[in-house]
Amino acid sequence: MPGSLLVAGTTSDAGKSVVTTGLCRALARRGLRVAPYKAQNMSNNSMVVAHPDGGGAEIGRAQWVQALAAGAVPEPAMNPVLLKPGGDRRSHVVVMGRPAGEVSASDFVDGRRHLARAAHDAYDDLAGRFDVVVAEGAGSPAEINLRSSDYVNMGLAQHASMPTVVVGDIDRGGVFAAMLGTVALLDASDQALVAGFVVNKFRGDPSLLTPGLDRLEALTGRRVYGVLPWDPTLWLDSEDALDLEGRRSSGSGLRVAVVRLPRISNFTDVDALGIEPGVDVVFVSEPRDLAGADLVVLPGTRSTVEDLAWLRSRGLDRAVEQHVASGRSVLGICGGFQMLGRRMLDPDGVESGEPADVPGLGLLDVETRFAAEKVLRLPVGEAFGQPVSGYEIHHGRITTGLDEQFLGGARRGSVHGTMWHGSLESDGFRRALLARVAEASGVDLPASDVSFAALREARLDRLGDLVEEHLDVDALLALARDGVGPVPLLPPGAPTPRDS
Repeated sequence: MPGSLLVAGTTSDAGKSVVTTGLCRALARRGLRVAPYKAQNMSNNSMVVAHPDGGGAEIGRAQWVQALAAGAVPEPAMNPVLLKPGGDRRSHVVVMGRPAGEVSASDFVDGRRHLARAAHDAYDDLAGRFDVVVAEGAGSPAEINLRSSDYVNMGLAQHASMPTVVVGDIDRGGVFAAMLGTVALLDASDQALVAGFVVNKFRGDPSLLTPGLDRLEALTGRRVYGVLPWDPTLWLDSEDALDLEGRRSSGSGLRVAVVRLPRISNFTDVDALGIEPGVDVVFVSEPRDLAGADLVVLPGTRSTVEDLAWLRSRGLDRAVEQHVASGRSVLGICGGFQMLGRRMLDPDGVESGEPADVPGLGLLDVETRFAAEKVLRLPVGEAFGQPVSGYEIHHGRITTGLDEQFLGGARRGSVHGTMWHGSLESDGFRRALLARVAEASGVDLPASDVSFAALREARLDRLGDLVEEHLDVDALLALARDGVGPVPLLPPGAPTPRDS
């Protein structure tokens, strides 16, 4: 019998993605066909997958990783709606992997009805093809001001009569109140689908937690399915930039400074650099932080023109130019590469919202013109004698001049620019690039044979092991298949939507 489970959370970044990913791996080990699903992501960190109709499609990075954990082929139905923030009040919309206009804060309810239909249709499709769908919620189901238009949390649960577990991050404090409050704020029909809880990021002696867990179960009439311990070795591809400051290696020797652009996207591009011995990766936002860097990385951005203006306002443009003048290396990826060129043109306001014609940093002989149609590709090629693969997500069309061609971009001396996200995950290419950086800086870089793909797989296995060891996976699987039994209302006598 097919089943499904919603992994909701008390807050954003409570651990929904981690628990969902771990469950995907644990259930797949049981020989089940497992599909991850998130009705709607709001993230600028995405991945290109194959579209059923041909060409490329864009989904959230977290669902791509969860599909790997499940041993499934990533597809658009696993993240049918992706919102990419274009400002404080508007988001670019991707539906089933393809651009689908914009939605604004002022049109939050009416502008989302068609998105709900697309999301639920995608879920129904997955549920008909897989044994188990492990769905990840967004934010918190207790955002009761948004309940009428919700199709990601309890709106999804109601659509599929889906049992729900609530994840709480105990490392933040107040987890018991957050879990109890999350359930108590829901109306009766939504409460009826909440089966219990998972505690995440616990440090210390588990016996100290027992009185709190017992009290939570007594107060809510719902069980705790387990407590996941804090594990600093886990480092999964993230879908947002909340933990960028913690993304660094513990190495020393070759220093990589990644400019933390305000609208940074696809920042997981640099994760592969941090696994190399003797390489230290830091995110920076001040010109002085570039001093002593051997490699400066300008990453992808959702708003290239605006982030270039930010770069100039802080004097980072001059710091990058001085870095290059000293003979040291720069790598620009997608939007960061476009900034390195001579000029960026946006006559129709595709990216900027209004027409723009701005000079770039002039470090590469490249001109960018933004067009309405988004490019979504999975390219393969070669650089420095090494095979390279990646993915492209952009509106910019690149015209190169006299500089050397380089991975969909250009290269001049120590300045490298590519349109290919993910290229640094190609092990041979990454090591060849770092060897050139080290040579230019006079740094002795240790030999390495580390495989990024193997390391990611090991992390997924480790997460699966933690879930198997610390959560009652068999009970969660039974819950997914059988649904929620009778549970009490909190507080007693809570009104149903029809009574209120």
